[in-house]
Amino acid sequence: MGLLFRSLAMLCILVWFSWLPDLTAQSTSGTSRSSAHALDSLLQDYAYQALVRPRTGFIYDGHVPSNLTGIKVSALRLRSGSLYRKGVKYREFNLSVGVRVTPYVKRLVLVYQNLGNWSMVYYTLDGYTFLAPVLGLLAYDASNLSAKNLPELDIRASRDPLLIEFPNVSAPAGAVPKCVWINSNGSRSFNNVTSDNKCLVYQQGHFSIVVQSIAPAPSPTPVSPGPAPRAKEKEGNSKKVWIIVGSVVGGLALLGLAALLVIWARKFRQKKRMQQMERAAEVGEALHMTPIGSTKAPAATVTRTQPVLESEYVP
Repeated sequence: MGLLFRSLAMLCILVWFSWLPDLTAQSTSGTSRSSAHALDSLLQDYAYQALVRPRTGFIYDGHVPSNLTGIKVSALRLRSGSLYRKGVKYREFNLSVGVRVTPYVKRLVLVYQNLGNWSMVYYTLDGYTFLAPVLGLLAYDASNLSAKNLPELDIRASRDPLLIEFPNVSAPAGAVPKCVWINSNGSRSFNNVTSDNKCLVYQQGHFSIVVQSIAPAPSPTPVSPGPAPRAKEKEGNSKKVWIIVGSVVGGLALLGLAALLVIWARKFRQKKRMQQMERAAEVGEALHMTPIGSTKAPAATVTRTQPVLESEYVP
């Protein structure tokens, strides 16, 4: 039984390893989003630390630690009503009139992020190359300026869209730049870049300008059509699993056969030993049977020591 359990455990481990690349890919994606959320919370804290006796409508630059050098963060405290009626120009962001805050708060803080050379670390887009750093604009409640890990508010344009101006952006020849918006749950949305490297958006989040990565030139050797690489990979994994299952099942069958052979050998040896003992008992000296009345009883045929009368020893 111990061998059986160990074999089944080995089967489970091998099957798990065969699907490990898929699990690793999913885990990596989830880790990337978690890291981005952790960075947002950290930058919110650094931005709020800059709000010492803040004045409404003034920008305060935060300071990040040396291990995040290259990231810029700042804070701007506003009244929700004023933001809705007047809008605001904040770094590269131009918030038009009619911006609504949900849930409603009397005062809010707009935290600005420029991830610089950290953009590709926290945000990756398969098949695209960043032409500009990732810019973030997130809103938080301003009622407690010493609070940490605050939930984000939702700011949304109800009239004209929000405008983002990216300076010093140049696309490679023949490439078509795209605006990309990355929301809090990690989903991405693309739209066209307007003149002068501007992007139009309607919500808060993280933004940049990207172009599609240049794919390698196709091989001149004709290739027969076949399943997609992902399908091939899954098919290969499936074949590996069935090979492993067949090997383990075959091994278990051999183990069972070996166990039966061992049990049969033991029983055969015990039977042979009993036969030898019975044969040895039959080879021993047989007793002479003599009739006594109506029955027979064993009797010695020879007396080894003849009886001597005591009178025979008298001289």
